[in-house]
Amino acid sequence: MYQEMGEKLKEILKLERDPVAIKWSVREPRNIKKEEGKSRFCAKLGKAMNGEIFYSTVEEEECGGGMRYSGMKDPKELNANMRSGSFLIPRGVFKSVPAFQRAGTHNPSIEPGIFQAVIFAPLIQADFEPDVIFIVCNAKQGMNILHANAYDSGSEGLGAGIGPICCTMAAKPYLTGEVTYGFADVGSRTYTDIKPDEILVSIPAPELGRIITNMEEMMTKKFFKEN
Repeated sequence: MYQEMGEKLKEILKLERDPVAIKWSVREPRNIKKEEGKSRFCAKLGKAMNGEIFYSTVEEEECGGGMRYSGMKDPKELNANMRSGSFLIPRGVFKSVPAFQRAGTHNPSIEPGIFQAVIFAPLIQADFEPDVIFIVCNAKQGMNILHANAYDSGSEGLGAGIGPICCTMAAKPYLTGEVTYGFADVGSRTYTDIKPDEILVSIPAPELGRIITNMEEMMTKKFFKEN
C-alpha cells in the first residue's frame, strides 16, 4: 500500500528524490539488513533517498543528536559538552550555552529505552508500515502538500525549527502527528546533500493517504491545474 502511495506522491508532485519511509521498531527486524558501519541520522536519510533499505541501532549512530532525538540513547548518558551545546559555539551555530538550552525547549525527542532500531527505506520500496514520511522538495511542491493537508481539514503544518532534522523532521512529526516543515540545520544540509533551493517536509504516515487523495482532487481544479 505504501509503495503505491510513494509512486503516486512522486508522480503528482514530480519529485526528483524518493520520499523516505522511517519506522521505529521495538526489536531489530529479521528481514531487513543492518546498516554497515556508522553514520549520522541525517546521512541515513540520504542513503535511503538513494535507494538503500536498512535498519540502524545505537551502535550504527555516530551523532549524539541522532542518538538523543531518535530515542536510541538516554540524553543523560551523553557527555556534558553534548548536553550543554558548548561544542556548537565555536562552530557558529549558537552564541552561548543559554541560547542552545532555550532552543532545546522546542526540540522533542523520542523516549529512550522503548525502541531498539530505526528502519529507513525509499517509500516506493517500503514493505513495512512507516511512522513518518520524509520528503525533500522545492518550495512549490511543499506548498502543494500544505494545501492538500488543509484541503479537507483546515489544518496547518508545523513551522521550521532550529533543531537538527533527526528532531524536527523525524521525532517531532512522530510525536505530534502533524505535517512538519523545515529547512534543515547547517550540518544536516551537508550530510544529506540538500541543495540550496530545497526544503523539507515530513508527513506522519497515517495522514499520507488523505493528503494524496486531496492532492489528486486539487489538481483537477482551476488554481492547481493551471500551475
